[in-house]
Amino acid sequence: MRTPDAKANVRVIIALTLVHFTGDFYASFITPLLPVFADTFALSLTQIGVIAGLNRFLAFVVQPIGGYLADNYRNRIFLLGGLLANIVFIPLVGIAANFWILLLFVALGSIGQSMFHPPAAGMMTSYAGKHRGFSLSIFNVGGTLAFGLGPLFITYVVRLFGLGAAPWSMLIGLGIFIYLLKTVPRPEGEGLRRFGLFGAIKEALGGVWKMIALIWLIMALRAFVSQSFMTFMPMLYAREGYSLVSLGLVVSLFTVAGTVSGLLAGHLSDRIGHRPVFFTSHLLAAPLLAAVVHLRGNWIYPTAFLAGFFVMATLPLGVALAQELAPRGKSMVASLMMGFALGAGGILSPVVGRLADIHSIEVVLTALAIVPLASLGLIIFLPVRGSR
Repeated sequence: MRTPDAKANVRVIIALTLVHFTGDFYASFITPLLPVFADTFALSLTQIGVIAGLNRFLAFVVQPIGGYLADNYRNRIFLLGGLLANIVFIPLVGIAANFWILLLFVALGSIGQSMFHPPAAGMMTSYAGKHRGFSLSIFNVGGTLAFGLGPLFITYVVRLFGLGAAPWSMLIGLGIFIYLLKTVPRPEGEGLRRFGLFGAIKEALGGVWKMIALIWLIMALRAFVSQSFMTFMPMLYAREGYSLVSLGLVVSLFTVAGTVSGLLAGHLSDRIGHRPVFFTSHLLAAPLLAAVVHLRGNWIYPTAFLAGFFVMATLPLGVALAQELAPRGKSMVASLMMGFALGAGGILSPVVGRLADIHSIEVVLTALAIVPLASLGLIIFLPVRGSR
């Protein structure tokens, strides 16, 4: 086992970041294609919410189970097998014959996503040595950059060649997968396999479970807002007549901004602590999210970037803070913060879609823009650096 002061293994860090990038690159195809699915299968906003909710539930909510199994069976099947499922099944949405087959492909690809995230995030801090906040920000870059580039890539392909060309994109991922087979090491595990799933969670969290729960609630609220905007922002602009590539660009800007802000937030948290960064990002996210809903023309691009910059900045910070409080269960805690929190926010997409069918997308998203302000009262209870 590595000590926190061990020298960073750059080769493994790059490989794990590439795992994160590749898996999330394919996962990012779903959101910008939602308007295409709506046109192809004549879907309501509620059905669009079902697609998004199923994707987020299977990709994120079940991650703690994936984290426990990955710790229990210390081989590469969850890390690389999950990545392979993601690479193969997500592109197959392009040849789905109907809504139910589409849901099946989304489900299988999303399960793969839930398998590789926990062990990859847990291994990251094991091989990164010092500066956990910054190392997890690097890991986060892999995912958020993928969510930035993936929508641009898939919307461009679909515009040029049609939805049926999407399966050809898996060739890129399969080439990367061959490289990762030779590079990614076997997970070491964290000594929690003998406790069972719920016992492992209890053992990992120990006496800090209340603080972990607080961090999780803040992360879940953040995820609820960001995931709702990522799902229905393309639908809003599609109804305004923006092109498919424009929709892909908006989603890309929203998520690429999270790449930039995640790195900056990780660096700042190592210097001034987590709490000021959380407070500032949530405070500024609310007005910018409201601007995303109401501004039009070329303003949609800078406002999408700035809204994503602030609403997504704290993702790596929540993981790093929770792992600092509960160092025995890095994979488990990472799955709770990156997976379960994102999924808990994302599975409400059908509800958001139903409300949008009733009241309009603009009304619902405007209401959701207020949520980051409501979370400020929780942030003041976050621990200062070094407290447990």
